[in-house]
Amino acid sequence: MTATPDTEPPAGVHSLWRLRGYLRPHRLALAVMLGTALGGVGVSIAIPLVTKSLIDGPITDGELAPVLPLGLLVLALGVLEALLVFWRRWVQSNAVLGMETEMRRDLYARLQVLPMSFHSQWQSGQLLSRATTDMSAIRRFSGFGLLFLVINIVQVTAVTLVLLHLYWPLGLVVAATAAPIVWLSMRFEKRYVVVSRRVQDEQGDLATRAEEGAVGIRVIKSFGRTEHVTRQYEQAARSLHATSMDKVRLSARFWTFLEVIPNLAVVVVLLLGAIGVGTGKLSYGELVAFITLMLSLVWPVSSLGVILAMAQEAMTSAARILEIFDTEPDIVGGTQVIEHPRGHLRFEHVDFAFPDAPDEPVLRDVNLDLAPGETLALVGATGSGKTILTALVPRLYDVTGGRITIDGVDVRDLELDHLRTLVATAFEEPTLFSMSARENLTLGRADASDADIDEALDIAQAGFARDLPWGLDTRIGEQGMALSGGQRQRLALARAVLARPRVLVLDDTLSALDVHTEKLVEEALRRVLSATTGLVVAHRASTVLLADRVALIQDGTISHVGDHRDLLATVPAYRELLAADSEHEAVRP
Repeated sequence: MTATPDTEPPAGVHSLWRLRGYLRPHRLALAVMLGTALGGVGVSIAIPLVTKSLIDGPITDGELAPVLPLGLLVLALGVLEALLVFWRRWVQSNAVLGMETEMRRDLYARLQVLPMSFHSQWQSGQLLSRATTDMSAIRRFSGFGLLFLVINIVQVTAVTLVLLHLYWPLGLVVAATAAPIVWLSMRFEKRYVVVSRRVQDEQGDLATRAEEGAVGIRVIKSFGRTEHVTRQYEQAARSLHATSMDKVRLSARFWTFLEVIPNLAVVVVLLLGAIGVGTGKLSYGELVAFITLMLSLVWPVSSLGVILAMAQEAMTSAARILEIFDTEPDIVGGTQVIEHPRGHLRFEHVDFAFPDAPDEPVLRDVNLDLAPGETLALVGATGSGKTILTALVPRLYDVTGGRITIDGVDVRDLELDHLRTLVATAFEEPTLFSMSARENLTLGRADASDADIDEALDIAQAGFARDLPWGLDTRIGEQGMALSGGQRQRLALARAVLARPRVLVLDDTLSALDVHTEKLVEEALRRVLSATTGLVVAHRASTVLLADRVALIQDGTISHVGDHRDLLATVPAYRELLAADSEHEAVRP
């Protein structure tokens, strides 16, 4: 998914409110946080009032005896306020970090549930920015902004009431400052939410470019396109910089205005307060208390800009995250389990079209019947639909017409986890993870013994894994970049073999192997395929010979099914597909 900087996020004050379920387990902690925060506000108001009593009482009357008790009371209130702040922050950190951890877990789990059609439409950088930057924005607001928004509102309201009680003319001055702040805040919010969304979307685009540059570094270097991709990255970074500066300028104007209002109010209070003292309408203690309380409002008012900015970023982040949570998976598992699977695989009038192009079918009326233990080679030109056909078996995509069955049960009726233990796939482009070779191998079968692993390595001719610096415990790097293409393919093949599936799908898995290694792998695969149902995408005649039968797919449908030699002798299109293979002459009947 690409960024949409000119659109506002979904309405939803909203989005943050919809995530409230993550706060429910921490209700006690939130209550403690709010209680200690309000207690701190009460103590901060009490200190100036005690100071007023100290000035207007003992100091004005020249009585020294009460000074010490009142001074100690002020000191005790200050210590109590510090303790309340410490307790609040400690409870707050535990609750907020716990909430963030739960959200990250659920977001990752959601991404695992969503089908390939979702992942093929979204940029990986956009997903990454939601799992990192957006989560952090929600955490910052939940741990700081939300609490202080409540505290500051309570503090401003309470202090204003106290000021009105002390000397109402000055209290009205303070209350009057609220009008321009509220008006400006409303204007700021509308503009800030748009620019904030643009920044976050462009951060996702930049993350995508950074990831692609890292993963595709070999291609970039081999084509000498370092400067080209660097310019693309720089252009995206400059776009993000320009949008971020728009955001900063908007915030700076707002925060400057919020800084000016309290300072002007202090000047007016000092002037009118001095007049009030001169006319006898205000005591010295009341003036000191008034100014102290007035100064205590400077931070709540000036921080309003920061808090509102954090709120808007958090709301935008919540909306972006909810885009993922709100996406309903179109592939949902059934409830059935095959107790004694045999691996009888059938395609019955199968049709398939991508969701974004329903009128352009990729597969049409595909019919195939693979008996248990039979191996079928799938041959066809590039773009004929071979890979999609194999992806339908483990339900990486779902058929749009017809059905696929295993032992007579529609794969859509099977539990997904169960289905994917019955079917194992080795892809042409192997995907390995930044973990040890052993962990990559056992990804599909965690309980595999060392003997099982050794057997799978031997079948796939992947014994090189034992010779790595730390053997099978060697980390092979992100995407397996520490290995050659053939090594990655053999390790992925060993992983599929180790899973011991009832149906083994090989999507041109031998394409990166040299002729000698391919021959050894094929000899070992014959033993494996004799005990399981195999669907093999093949481009080489040598791979075709692994199969009991061959199916020719043309323009998304199965045009011929039969023995390799029969098809070679009777179907010109089949001969043309295999004509470029170097072993073709050797296997011609």
